[in-house]
Amino acid sequence: MSTPHIHLAIDGPVAELVLDRPEARNAMTRAMWRALPGLAGEAQDDPGVRVLLVHGGQTGAFCAGADIHELGQMAGKPDEALRFHDEMGAALATLAAFPGPVIAAIEGPCIGAGLALALACDLRLAAPTARFGVTPAKLGLVYPLADTARLVAAIGPARAKALLFSARLLEAKDALAWGLAETLLDAEAFLREARQHARAMARLSAQTQRAMKAQVQALEPCDMALAAQARAAFAALFDGPDFARGLAAFTQKRKADFGGG
Repeated sequence: MSTPHIHLAIDGPVAELVLDRPEARNAMTRAMWRALPGLAGEAQDDPGVRVLLVHGGQTGAFCAGADIHELGQMAGKPDEALRFHDEMGAALATLAAFPGPVIAAIEGPCIGAGLALALACDLRLAAPTARFGVTPAKLGLVYPLADTARLVAAIGPARAKALLFSARLLEAKDALAWGLAETLLDAEAFLREARQHARAMARLSAQTQRAMKAQVQALEPCDMALAAQARAAFAALFDGPDFARGLAAFTQKRKADFGGG
């Protein structure tokens, strides 16, 4: 399954999952989330594919987040918010479970759900134009538990809280220092260099890479009771007053007033 805004291209040992919605800086629609598992599965089923590269094509953006108009349609509809939560979660879980290395090549915005997408990858390559952030506090929403866990695993609890509480955006050099990105590439030849990184990795032992990835994933804790509570909290905030305020502020291009003085 694919949509006009996300597609898979396979070139020998490297498969590329490409976001292509330039008019919205690659903001992810629900249709794109639903299409992602099938595309990742297609890459996984190809015996020649060793590495998956995720990027925003020629748009100059990785992903600006979830589609704000679709989020607005879920206001006051917790059941619909739960369905969205599960669609997005299934897509990211599929990407994280890809057996071989998954590399995110990040230009421009990598925000909210876009950062969740990048965190579901194993490695993140950044252009100097990249900007990283987690912004549910601007909308009165909550970041899903699995995405929060990946954020904490990448940069530690204190820095994760700093991003979650403040909704600040990190420039590429700061993201590199914090551990949100592993490598900073040249802006002029960014996608070419990202592909070179992917091909260099594809020349190494796929058996070793897959075995070591499985070992690292086996060390990750999982609390199913907490996951159920977090899922319910995600949906509840779509019916809350802060989301109404945050959505109105976003639509009107102003700062939201959540009553904090």
